Amino acid sequence: MSSLINKVLFTRAGYGLTILRIAVGVIFAAHGSQKLFGLFGGYGLAGTAQYMESIGLTPGYLMATLAGGTEFFAGLALIIGLLVRPAALGLTFLSLVAIFTVHISNGLFMANNGYEFALALLGGSLAVLIEGAGKLSVDRAIAG
Repeated sequence: MSSLINKVLFTRAGYGLTILRIAVGVIFAAHGSQKLFGLFGGYGLAGTAQYMESIGLTPGYLMATLAGGTEFFAGLALIIGLLVRPAALGLTFLSLVAIFTVHISNGLFMANNGYEFALALLGGSLAVLIEGAGKLSVDRAIAG
């Protein structure tokens, strides 16, 4: 196995990281399905695109597709434990954009649309990025 592939797939993390990875993956996949498909009370691509435009992220349709696609597909990758480091990198970037474009001016707390939830998801994404997928993952099975 090449060195780069081994670095991407390798993990010494245990079951705790597996649990964190799956929980963060479920949350991101659900948020992505709201943006892409309008599930779970979401607005779908059209509504999300309109919101993105309203906060200055243009073109809105492209930004909604990128954000929703990253959340949904990277979330699924975390759930099954496949290519979790690239997925976590995308989710880390997405969380930073959400914090600094939407939530930072509202303070920390969610009651004021603050950044505490996005910060928690950022922490989970960073943990997966650093530690890898954990014991129960496709990455670990492939890396051997």
